[in-house]
Amino acid sequence: MVSPDSRQITESFQTQQVDDTAENIEPDEVDAEDVVQTADGELIHEPTGLVLEEDQIDHGPEWRAFTHSDRQEVSRVGAPISQNFHDKGLTTTIDWKNQDASGRSLSSQKQNQMRRLRKWQDRIRTQNTGERNLQLALSEIDRMTSALGIPDTVQQVAAVMYRRALNEDLIRGRSIEGVSTALLYAACRQEGIPRSLEEVAEVSRVDRKKIGRTYRHVANDLSLKMKPADPKQYVPRFASELGLSEQTRRKAKSVIDTTAEEGLLSGKSPTGFAAAAIYIASRLCNERRIQREIADVANVSEITVRNRYQEQMEVLDQNS
Repeated sequence: MVSPDSRQITESFQTQQVDDTAENIEPDEVDAEDVVQTADGELIHEPTGLVLEEDQIDHGPEWRAFTHSDRQEVSRVGAPISQNFHDKGLTTTIDWKNQDASGRSLSSQKQNQMRRLRKWQDRIRTQNTGERNLQLALSEIDRMTSALGIPDTVQQVAAVMYRRALNEDLIRGRSIEGVSTALLYAACRQEGIPRSLEEVAEVSRVDRKKIGRTYRHVANDLSLKMKPADPKQYVPRFASELGLSEQTRRKAKSVIDTTAEEGLLSGKSPTGFAAAAIYIASRLCNERRIQREIADVANVSEITVRNRYQEQMEVLDQNS
């Protein structure tokens, strides 16, 4: 039987051995599988107890907040940098409220002074024609993005594209609205957001033919690599507007896959192709929708839906 004194001596000797091993081991010799991280962020070599990294820097705020209003009250920084503003949101703005820091209304003399300051603030934010051009274009992109219900990420991509076009002097001789609309359409295609050229033209101040011509020119000069539009991306939105079931949506995607493998999609409009597939799927799943109704949702003509339907049915009949 081991006495308590001998047990303490043994534990002390083992601890001393671990300490001696930890002093002799180099961090480069440590196996990554034996490294653990404590709750305080320290990296420790588990077999020897060697502390490999300590005093971790906490880059987060020193305050705690659990609601948005609490975060706004204790935060001491402004909004993050955004490509959606011509100055990236770095300049200051004078609030439109005629109140002081305590919430009291300003006198008429102070209100006139603040009105003049706001006017000069707006003037000095754009110091040259390039900045005024960018400011107008980004406001136009923001308006169309809101009208189309496009995510903010797509708006950011379109803003970056417009800055590139402006730096490479591709805007000269073309309207700001036309280039901004074309680049917004390009950003939608690049980010996989199903918006057709007709839908973008509806919210734009430029006609469809001019948008398409500008898009081809700018996409070529900026070397934008665009993948062909996938008709399956339009199916969920069109089916949702038509009130179709999930079964019909899956069937429509299956029709598109089958007919696209036969090369039927080449040279065809993706929206018209998707509309015809939805029409076929609605008939097969007993959720009939007339061609006019589907054409209105897809923003194509009934003739387009009818022609694509006949072509797809010929392929399906051959494969059946």
